[in-house]
Amino acid sequence: MTEPQQQYVAAIDQGTTSSRCIIFDHEGHIVADAQEEFEQIFPRPGWVEHNPLAIWDSVVHVVEGALASGGIDRSQLAAVGITNQRETTVLWDAATGEPVHNAIVWQDTRTDQLIEELAGEAGQYRFAERCGLPLATYFSGPKARWLLDNVAGLRERAERGEIKFGTIDTWLIWKLTGGPDGGVHATDVTNASRTMLMNLRTGQWDDSILSAMGLPRAMLPEIRSSAEAYGTGRGVLEGVPVASALGDQQAALFGQCCYDVGDAKNTYGTGSFLLLNTGTDPIFSKSGLLTTAGYKIGDQPTVYALEGAIAITGALVQWLRDNLGLISSSAEIETLAATVEDNGGCYFVPAFSGLFAPYWRSDARGVIVGLTRYVTKGHIARATLEATAWQSREIVDAMNADSGVTLNSLKVDGGMTANNLLMQHQADVLGVPVVRPMIAETTALGAAYAAGLAVGYWGSIEELRAHWHKAAEWQPQMDPAERDREYRQWKKAVERTFDWVGRD
Repeated sequence: MTEPQQQYVAAIDQGTTSSRCIIFDHEGHIVADAQEEFEQIFPRPGWVEHNPLAIWDSVVHVVEGALASGGIDRSQLAAVGITNQRETTVLWDAATGEPVHNAIVWQDTRTDQLIEELAGEAGQYRFAERCGLPLATYFSGPKARWLLDNVAGLRERAERGEIKFGTIDTWLIWKLTGGPDGGVHATDVTNASRTMLMNLRTGQWDDSILSAMGLPRAMLPEIRSSAEAYGTGRGVLEGVPVASALGDQQAALFGQCCYDVGDAKNTYGTGSFLLLNTGTDPIFSKSGLLTTAGYKIGDQPTVYALEGAIAITGALVQWLRDNLGLISSSAEIETLAATVEDNGGCYFVPAFSGLFAPYWRSDARGVIVGLTRYVTKGHIARATLEATAWQSREIVDAMNADSGVTLNSLKVDGGMTANNLLMQHQADVLGVPVVRPMIAETTALGAAYAAGLAVGYWGSIEELRAHWHKAAEWQPQMDPAERDREYRQWKKAVERTFDWVGRD
């Protein structure tokens, strides 16, 4: 009698600069993975695009690569989950599967003028009581409206139901389940909550917002939970249930086992995203945060979160490397920053595409302040790392004000957590311990966990929680008076970024 084959769960992690497939075993350990970068397209200043077909090709390659590297047959996959860069917007032809334009990436600021028009006299928070989000260039709905307004004939085709709209999860679900040949047009509640088009209380598209935005309902996907079998894979994942979708930050919240009210995590990637679990009732922010769907498992109630989004953190290190040539690899930033004791009075606010939470200032641009002849490249490197920590501190302050819950520790993940100097500074400026888990790839793990729950590979959230283990912890060491003084200086630096882009 032959032994039954080992079963696994795969996660497709479709990020801003690369696609990755990671295969996990029942203990949540990584058994195989593959990663591939794809082209970043910058047609004009402030514009950022991706080719959706290049993204799809990269996903196919990494799925094939992960299976091959682990010697795993796709029949051994109990399910596949998807986690994705959020807000990035794709419109495509329903009959052919051809995108009508490059995807407009979450970082893109071309909808700036449209945002002002939509705000009108009602202001930036016109729709916030329904969708939990301020009007900002970040979100998907205005990006879709821009495409309808700027691609010839597209609006009429969309109104006839010939065009499909989706964030990257929707594009991948549709492609994985057959595309033009029966592909499932669906999104999950977490990704839908980032479009500005979903009513947070009902979990459905809001007709009044759609009308105000000028978007036909016919092109929108069905909103479903974060963990259920949407359909069955075709092609590269033939026969495998496609069983979860979560926006990348919500997936990290889930993978970090932040299942209790007051649990919080920060993911340090291209940008940084701090999420706080607020339970099954949405808390509408008064402090410039986003109210968002955290996750929804099957038919259980939606769990909500407060989120602080920072546009530029890891991307600032890349900028020092690629644009200025101060370092030759991202890892060198810590070595360079460690050549000095402090920032030398230098502060770097990376408002390259405006400021996200808690300011929402699209008129801001990046500044380096406090420069003197004393400042060296070591000080600039240190100020680069400190910028990430200070921006995160501003988010935590806003969360404490909105939720009434005082943070007592912060779970962290993402590539920058390998930087010990940054993690220590983060603990110092927050005044609480910073904790990194054994499995650093919590975004992919969250998507895998949700998919595994959907098909019964794992039995409960409690089972998942038992897999979480601490790898490292940083305790705050900074004198509180010094922390307060430095924070005041940081705030002054932030103010210098305002009102740089004018309409004159």
